[in-house]
Amino acid sequence: MSNISGIIKSIRDIFRKDPGLSGDAQRIEQLGWMIFLKLFDDKDKEKEILDTKYKSPIPSELQWRNWAENDEGITGEQLIDFINNKLFPQLKNLTVAVGDKLGIIIRQIFDGTNNYMKSGTTFRQAINKLNEIDFNSSKEHHVFNVIYEDILQGLATKKDTGEFYTPRAVTQFLVDMVNPQLGEKITDPACGTAGFLVCAIEHLKKQVKTIADKQTLQETVTGSELKPLPFMLSVVNLITHDIAVPKITNGDSLSREYNSIRQKDRVDIIVANPPFGGVVGDGMETNFPLNYRTKESADLFLILFIQLLKDGGRAGIVLPDGSLTGDGVKQRVRQKLLEDCNVHTIIRLPQSVFAPYATVNTNLIFFEKGKPTKEIWYYEHTLPEGQKAYSKTKPIRIEEFNPIKDWWNNRKESEVSWKVPIKTIVDRNYDLDIKNPNKVAEEVVYDRKKIIQSLEDSFKKSLEILNELSSTEK
Repeated sequence: MSNISGIIKSIRDIFRKDPGLSGDAQRIEQLGWMIFLKLFDDKDKEKEILDTKYKSPIPSELQWRNWAENDEGITGEQLIDFINNKLFPQLKNLTVAVGDKLGIIIRQIFDGTNNYMKSGTTFRQAINKLNEIDFNSSKEHHVFNVIYEDILQGLATKKDTGEFYTPRAVTQFLVDMVNPQLGEKITDPACGTAGFLVCAIEHLKKQVKTIADKQTLQETVTGSELKPLPFMLSVVNLITHDIAVPKITNGDSLSREYNSIRQKDRVDIIVANPPFGGVVGDGMETNFPLNYRTKESADLFLILFIQLLKDGGRAGIVLPDGSLTGDGVKQRVRQKLLEDCNVHTIIRLPQSVFAPYATVNTNLIFFEKGKPTKEIWYYEHTLPEGQKAYSKTKPIRIEEFNPIKDWWNNRKESEVSWKVPIKTIVDRNYDLDIKNPNKVAEEVVYDRKKIIQSLEDSFKKSLEILNELSSTEK
């Protein structure tokens, strides 16, 4: 098995030599589409062995094997010319047969993707490195999934749009507690690079027993992503997790007219971290009923989630504190949530969970559609003992959620958990930002000798400064 971590690092180091690549976002986009074509061709080879009638949606001359696989293949200006004037133009305008979902995905990916590299020689070096990975090797496939998550974290944040990488422990916990079952329709309407969907897929794989079960899994996990780069990466992510034809839509979930969502469109499960702090596109809010129109993306997504869920459907989502409080539209959105759904659990997270990408206070909200809320259980997740904050090098770990999992089915009030009846919430104008009433304040012990010594030192220092100023005056 090749050292995949080392290979990826080598490729990124090669990228830094190319004058056309500037910054992590461009390097990740470049690596993303290269991995996509290599991965797709490896999967094509596997399909061709299993089915002699299989025909790839990618034209023969554009397949990775026919221009990139040979380490002694085209390079220099010839390679750049091929990429810019043949590969990209043809894939952007790919002729797609009716029902060819993979072909449509390929066309969408390359319509929003670019080649940034200018040196064909450097490009060939990167290609040859990537050729050391065999995506059809199960061992390499597993290791690459881990490395790929590290790559995705490079896209962690764009604070102005409210986007950031959701820590794996958070996605895993949300999926574990929502507990999707094989056959249930699962979606993430703002899927980013598909972290929640991948966790759901891995959760469901444990339930697969037959070939029919495998097919069910392939058909029931869906998502949507607006931006080209995360969309491409989400497709790659799902393919590496054995989804043959990822059911990811390249579009804005908020662009759909609210009342056009019918029973056939509804799902059993939503797991998501909708973009928040961002403003939706012009006129997008007019797709929603007048009572809930707002420019705040998180509030519109919450209304969309309620509409998308079937009766009895379950959701586990990330929401900022700002969505738990506020008047006007925000209050009406919360009222609808509480009246249409049973919001049974709110996990309050420490501020630094998403550090260094975002410092807003966030919450994990769990609800089920079809019954009104009667009471909400809150649980305050605390930092590990001795740790002041989470960081990029010390992120939240899935093991830290074990106390909450133990508490989940045997709920009792404690220093970190409390129950609030719906009447209290209604009296608060549906404000859900309820602080922990059971928190024991830390006892402050004053050391009189230290305080006196500190004051004496301070006075002494002040006197020295005064004497110095006085002598200067003279």
